[in-house]
Amino acid sequence: MEALFTSTAVVALAEIGDKTQLLAILLATRFNRPVPIILGILVATLANHALAALLGASAAAFLDSPAFRYAIALSFVAMAVWTLVPDKFDDDEAPKPRFGAFLTTLVAFFLVEMGDKTQVATIALGAQYQNVVAVTAGTTLGMMIANVPAIFLGQQLLKRVDLAKVRMVAAGLFLVIGLWVLAQTAGWLA
Repeated sequence: MEALFTSTAVVALAEIGDKTQLLAILLATRFNRPVPIILGILVATLANHALAALLGASAAAFLDSPAFRYAIALSFVAMAVWTLVPDKFDDDEAPKPRFGAFLTTLVAFFLVEMGDKTQVATIALGAQYQNVVAVTAGTTLGMMIANVPAIFLGQQLLKRVDLAKVRMVAAGLFLVIGLWVLAQTAGWLA
């Protein structure tokens, strides 16, 4: 349960103001069809994060050593710093609505999520917990928690939420996880 809850919280917070959330708002305004957009995000995230969690868990099983655990801890600390940098989504990067809302969202989300901080976090969470199902379920739930309201509320939500404060909370969460893994690896925690 810890893997599920931690993964959900980490990604839900990290996703706020992220380029994929901005993409969700853009798609919602272009298509005005929330259900296919939500389903596209769900399927794309499940596929992308399952692969990321599998990669993290596989790497952890293969490289199970204190050095690798220190690297995991440092990756969470690095994610804390990266989270403080706001994402931008240029209209030039926006997908052109050539296909339907579902297919456009599916492809756009899968591709935009590649190398994104939530995907990197999913790899790190997969390595930390070595539970692909719980991490994938948690990170996908976190993506949906952050993006579904954005689809319905869009620009109004962005005007009312202080993204700087949300980034600070998300960065703090990444930092706490990194320090916890570091302390656990060093033997400071039982």
